[in-house]
Formats: sequence, C-alpha cells, structure tokens
Amino acid sequence: MIVLPTLASVILISLISFVGAITLVLNKTLLHKSIFILVSLAVGALLGDVFIHIIPEAYEAIGNSTLVSLAIITGIIMFFILEKALHWHHHTTEHAEEHAHPIGRLLLVSDGVHNFIDGLIIAAGYMVSIEVGIATTIAVILHEIPQEIGNFGVLLHAGYSKTKALWFNFLSALTAIAGAVVALLLGSITEQFAMWLLPIAAGGFIYVALSDLIPELHKSNRGSQGVVQVIAIIVGVAAIAALLALEA
Repeated sequence: MIVLPTLASVILISLISFVGAITLVLNKTLLHKSIFILVSLAVGALLGDVFIHIIPEAYEAIGNSTLVSLAIITGIIMFFILEKALHWHHHTTEHAEEHAHPIGRLLLVSDGVHNFIDGLIIAAGYMVSIEVGIATTIAVILHEIPQEIGNFGVLLHAGYSKTKALWFNFLSALTAIAGAVVALLLGSITEQFAMWLLPIAAGGFIYVALSDLIPELHKSNRGSQGVVQVIAIIVGVAAIAALLALEA
C-alpha cells in the first residue's frame, strides 16, 4: 500500500516551507539588511535548479530538444501574461495599497507548479518501490531547503508580513499533496504528465529570476552590496549543484 507513505512524504515536503521561519529570530534591522541576500540566494537557487536540474531532466525524459525549448518558452510567455494580469489587478483595484507586490504572487504561482511536480515525482517513486520513494523524498527535501529560504526573503521583500510570508509559502507548498493525489489517480501516465510540466515550470522560474528578482537587486547601488549579492547568487547555484551531486 503506497498511499500512506506517499501522503506522509508530501506532507513532510510541504512543512519544509516553514524553514524560512529561522529568519524570524533576526531583529528588524538585521532582517532588512538580509532580505537582499535572501533574494540573491533565491536567484541562484532558481537558476541553478533550472539549468542544472530541471532542464537536463526534461531533455532526458522527452528526448526532443526542440519541443523542450518550446515548452520552456511557453512557460516564460505564460508567466509574462500572468504578471501582466497581476499588475493590471494591482493598479486597478480600488485599495491597491493593501496588496503585496505582484512579484510575491508570481513566485508563489511558479513555486506552486514546481511543488506540484515534486508531488508527482515522489508518488511515481513510490510506485516503483518504497525504497525509491524514500530516496526521492530525501532528494526533494535537500533540494527544497535553500530554495524555500530564498522564497521567504522574496515574499518579505514583496511586502508580505513575516506571518503571511510563512502562511502563503506553506499554501504554495501544499500543491505537492495535490500532485501526489493526481499521480496516484493517473497511475502509469503520471510520468508522461510530469515531464511536460517540468520545462514549463523551468520557464516560469527563469522569468521570475531574470525579469523580477534581478531588477530588484539592481535597485541597490552600493558596491559592497553588489559584491555580496553576486556571492549569494553563486552560493545559491552551488547549493543546488552540491545537492544534485548528493542525489546522484
């Protein structure tokens, strides 16, 4: 019976979203100074995830580089349209000041898609064997930790309170449970469904990192902060690369 261990694994994955709570022990001044570092880590983790993990996996699964590239471009265009819609809503809502910056919502959507895929993958692992399912769960946990810390920083920068940032990040993480349930219902066609979502999610991550997060980092013009941001981006990429090595 794989339903119980699958659901237990994806619930555990969802709880990883609370790892950002470690920043709650920081005082307000230190937290403000660390936000741009967290955003930089998120840029590195997103780009590392895309180019080191997701895209190679999509190429291997689909086997057609043109189709994968088109799916990635589709993801970028989809998130461009989504951000246009969010900006339109932001500016036309009567009480626009009550809403967080659209960057936060866009990140939540893209991360929700990614967590949904994680749920599919974990369930697919358990369909092979309990051992493969557990190994897949451990790999996903290691992979999620640096990204979730960065995501929390982005949500704070986007205007969310600490409590709302944790809560909405957790809600986004719950899509892993939905992914697992869909996988269990779809059965053997799960892998084919998941492999086409991978490059679309990659396109979303590329869009968020390059279109939204990096321009935010450029708003800080101090040379010393720029050096720290570059280092943090490299650390984010290196963390994903190291975790991929551990998965292997």
